Amino acid sequence: MKKFFSVRAILSFFLFISVAIALFATYYKIAVWGFSFNPKERTDVWTIDAHISFMPVAGEKISVALSTPRISEGYKILSEDVIAKGYKVEKDEASSRVRMSSEPKKKKQDLYYRIMIYDNEDTKGKIREAAPNIPQSVNFADEQQADMASEIWELAESSFPDKPALAEKIILLLNEKPLNEQVDAFLPVKKSQRVMADLIINMLAYKGVTARIIRGVRLKERKKSTPADLMIEVYETEKWVVYNIETAEMGIPEDFLAFQRGGVSLLDVIGGSGSKIDFSVIKAPTSAFKMVERRAKYENSRYFDFSIYNLPSLEQNTLKWLMIFPLGILLVVLMRNVVGIQTMGTFTPMLIAMSLIKTGFISGLLCYTLIITLGLILRSATTKLNLLLVPRISAVVIFVILIMQVLTIIGYNFDIKIAAAAVFFPIIITAWIIERASITWEEEGMRNALKQIINTMAVGFVTYIVLSSNYIRHIMFAFNEWNLVILFIVMLLGTYTGYRLTELKRFSPLVEVKSPKTFEKTQKVSRKVAVKKGK
Repeated sequence: MKKFFSVRAILSFFLFISVAIALFATYYKIAVWGFSFNPKERTDVWTIDAHISFMPVAGEKISVALSTPRISEGYKILSEDVIAKGYKVEKDEASSRVRMSSEPKKKKQDLYYRIMIYDNEDTKGKIREAAPNIPQSVNFADEQQADMASEIWELAESSFPDKPALAEKIILLLNEKPLNEQVDAFLPVKKSQRVMADLIINMLAYKGVTARIIRGVRLKERKKSTPADLMIEVYETEKWVVYNIETAEMGIPEDFLAFQRGGVSLLDVIGGSGSKIDFSVIKAPTSAFKMVERRAKYENSRYFDFSIYNLPSLEQNTLKWLMIFPLGILLVVLMRNVVGIQTMGTFTPMLIAMSLIKTGFISGLLCYTLIITLGLILRSATTKLNLLLVPRISAVVIFVILIMQVLTIIGYNFDIKIAAAAVFFPIIITAWIIERASITWEEEGMRNALKQIINTMAVGFVTYIVLSSNYIRHIMFAFNEWNLVILFIVMLLGTYTGYRLTELKRFSPLVEVKSPKTFEKTQKVSRKVAVKKGK
């Protein structure tokens, strides 16, 4: 029971709990808030402008109704805006139509609807709808077309026997090149997209299959305004399937945003003539991290309000550096308690690493070496003065400040980046390293002092490699719950009482399994030592 409630067992339990919490929080942030492990991850924000233009009819009130994209799982709406000066604007959420109305006008009218969307480009515009009750009625342009419909279907069946879908067969036949003479006679003189779509829908209705028009915009940047793209949706195999009316390609394109489906028109204008609608599209790649707040609000996530990501940018930038400290501390603990490297101070290497990030590694290392060298020379000059501890350390601090001041001035005037980097190093820590190195030099010799300085710089270099990575800094800030895991790992390392890696060679005779020959050899050595001591 005592072992069960030992410190190591309790810490291991809390480590397991912290890992579970961190994994759940990571999954939640990625799935709901759209976080990414890549700091360079970009989210494409698309701006679609719909330009409506028409001439008003004299003396008549104007009413404009525009179908707009429905809210769906396929995409998220960042913002919607209508520019219609002098118009009353209303949004009917049930039908997803924007209605604009005004008193009679005289000049040509230009109205604008703008929508900004983002996320889930592979499913944009997809919505689940109930099955239609009955196919729509057949309505051909003339009796001749109606009489020829049966023959056209026979031709489609014989021409494309390998195509299972009726919609695919009729679309391919009507767009075949060169056109069959019978098909050419069947087609209307005007072959616009709308006329061809209506013809395909009528042909499918002739076979008892329901179809409808779908209008929308391809999410491709366009410098000039273009009309809406038009496709058809066919209800087959108990679901709506989208077809390209020119190629019979099945499925809604990944870059397609649907504005209008079915019988409701894309644009209705009352009190105006010659109405026209054109679309323009602009893509603006945005940092995925900047979209977190939008995604959280879209998902109605309450946790976001109490997270660090809801703080002002200044506080967030400060916390970005604080969040990386626990990882640096873990590295220092591993180096000291597991590897067994002695350094000048416990967390001095981490502070040096943070300074090197600001200065750049090469320039910072050279500058730091120069400061330490000059500091040791000046410190040795004060040894003969026999000063007390506090005044002596204070003098070293002042020396360091003066050295930094001189180097900074030289660096600025002669444009030497290495010298200019001096200002970024922590003054007190630098002074303390000089003082510790001087004491170690006096008490344990130059070799041990230099060894500890080199060890400090080596651990600082390893810490610098980790902390200078943009990816690691981003991950530790975005998924800061892992700092709780680091806390319990550090505490568990505090219970480690085994050999350090650097001690394995030194104490290897004590840890290896002794064979009879090894045991006999050890006994002989022990006897020789005992004899020498006896003498």
